[in-house]
Amino acid sequence: MREIDPARTAVVGVHWQHEVVSPDGLFGPFFAEQVARHDVASHAARVNAAVRAAGGLVVYTRVAHRPGHPDLIPNTPSFAMIAERQAFLEGAPKSRIIDELAPEAGDVVITHVRLTGFFGTELDTVLRRRKIDTVLFTGVATNLSVTGTAFEAVNHGYRPVIVSDACTAATDEAHRASLETLGRLGEVVTTADVVDRLGG
Repeated sequence: MREIDPARTAVVGVHWQHEVVSPDGLFGPFFAEQVARHDVASHAARVNAAVRAAGGLVVYTRVAHRPGHPDLIPNTPSFAMIAERQAFLEGAPKSRIIDELAPEAGDVVITHVRLTGFFGTELDTVLRRRKIDTVLFTGVATNLSVTGTAFEAVNHGYRPVIVSDACTAATDEAHRASLETLGRLGEVVTTADVVDRLGG
């Protein structure tokens, strides 16, 4: 892993919400087993702790909609499912970040209503305000919102670093294929790499 300046580093945790990663969440049937089997949330928690301890910024991106979903355009099967099941409502228990990764004082939570974390949000402003240049990514799903948000980070001028064992997809194959693609745009590292680089 290349050198990083902790003060100019953020970790962006993508969709660590009950609706996505818990077995009873809307998308839990796709992702919960993979998250549990690979201990992904625990790895993400270690990354967050290392970034906080080193003086970096911890950010979460989450999906949450107004009652009635007036802010949702159901132009994909997943978005249509959200509308049909009235899921991801602001304030609902399943829209919260899971307890293992609960935000702490000083963390930033970005709420969005589309697929990725930068689109239509203040994420870029938050990162620039802190003079962030390196963004670590954890979360679900590697081949969807993690990749999409990492692509946006590239377009905004950030250095993307994907923490491979702190992300997952619906299948190991999809996860590995995404990491191969992401490795052509930035670095793919492990939780141990991050913890070691940030000083344990």
